[in-house]
Amino acid sequence: MEEAMTAGEGMMEAVGKNATAAGGAGGRRGKGGPARLAPEVKAAPDTVTAAFAEFMTAFEAFKEANDERLGEIEEKLSSDVVTRDKVERINKAIDEQSRLLDEIVLKKRRPALERPGRDEAGLAEHKAAFEAYVRRGDDQALRDLDEKALSAGVSGDGGYLVPPQVDEEIGRRLRVISPIRSLATVRQVSGSVLKKPFAASGFASGWVAETAARTQTGTPELSELAFPTMELYAMPAATQALLDDAAVDIEAWIAAEVDIAFAEQEGEAFVSGDGVLKPKGFLAYDQIDDAAWEWGKIGTVATGAAGAFAASGASDVLINVVYALKAGHRQNGSFVMSRRTQGAVRKLKDADGNYLWAPPARAGDPASLMGFPVAESEDMPDIAANATAIAFGDFRAGYLVVDRVGVRVLRDPYSAKPYVLFYTTKRVGGGVQDFEAIKLVKFGV
Repeated sequence: MEEAMTAGEGMMEAVGKNATAAGGAGGRRGKGGPARLAPEVKAAPDTVTAAFAEFMTAFEAFKEANDERLGEIEEKLSSDVVTRDKVERINKAIDEQSRLLDEIVLKKRRPALERPGRDEAGLAEHKAAFEAYVRRGDDQALRDLDEKALSAGVSGDGGYLVPPQVDEEIGRRLRVISPIRSLATVRQVSGSVLKKPFAASGFASGWVAETAARTQTGTPELSELAFPTMELYAMPAATQALLDDAAVDIEAWIAAEVDIAFAEQEGEAFVSGDGVLKPKGFLAYDQIDDAAWEWGKIGTVATGAAGAFAASGASDVLINVVYALKAGHRQNGSFVMSRRTQGAVRKLKDADGNYLWAPPARAGDPASLMGFPVAESEDMPDIAANATAIAFGDFRAGYLVVDRVGVRVLRDPYSAKPYVLFYTTKRVGGGVQDFEAIKLVKFGV
């Protein structure tokens, strides 16, 4: 156990050493975490390998310490406070290293905006005109492009469409950063609302002989789901000196500034948004015990204890929620939970003493729970009385994200002198499209 203690405590040093790779010069951290400065980091492949090795070492130390805790409970009906403290410290260190590893992998996945074969004459002209607008406020070239029908996109409220390369890159980064967007179906539309017909009962069918007469089948009533797009905005600021510096890639700067802001806002909306001026999250729909499930509501499976897993057979609720889905959805299922909830789930074992949670097989892959991938969403509620802190479902079938094509930028040099603000907007909507495909674990009776 002395080795487990050493490995667990060594995790925090590893996090500090690698923090620069995750957050750049600022060492960006999650909620509540302090920024850490670190010496220069090695090449990215070595950094990812080292971080992943530290993560796996910590997980082995965690299992050893948790096994000791469980052994004390079986022997004395209570665990020693020192052992409990050790387990929690190593558990938090695993979470920190996991966050660091995710950030390093995300940084590696960000390619340059330039893409061979895409810089055609029209795109190059739009790019040059957009850069002149951002750097100097000169919009004449963009207006000329509108007259040429090259869709520079003058908005009624002001602003211009970013070049297609930047639009694509912002969308690609959002898929990587936003957990629900990466799991859900994403549709692009040119209008303000996507309307989708559905039949809750399905179409009637039957068997018939080759030459027999066909009787008319019943026709179900069709209903309509509407997914309006709402405006999402970010407003990065820059000094004129930064804009005047020719070495600064303005398009890459805008994409980097807005992708995190957009991802954080839409990630919260896709989980718990109320549908008013934002997408409607899957937790915002009416919930009902899964035994009495009906269309239009999300089914829940209770743990049997308020704000906790059941004292006996704690893992049974996870098995129950998996098999609450139909087989077609279950094979595409994913768990969604916060990092804190995942820390609690990490301690659970099955009846044979095997841990249900398994670390990723390699850097960049998700962890798994009972063989299903786990997506971390800090917008999911933590474990509390009657909280639906764990979701399981086929989000590709169950949730729809609607993007209206185009990201607009309005240059504002007046409101915050001496800074230049860039009011950047996109329109996005979302909602549940198949209520059978998502189930929730409710921490209550």
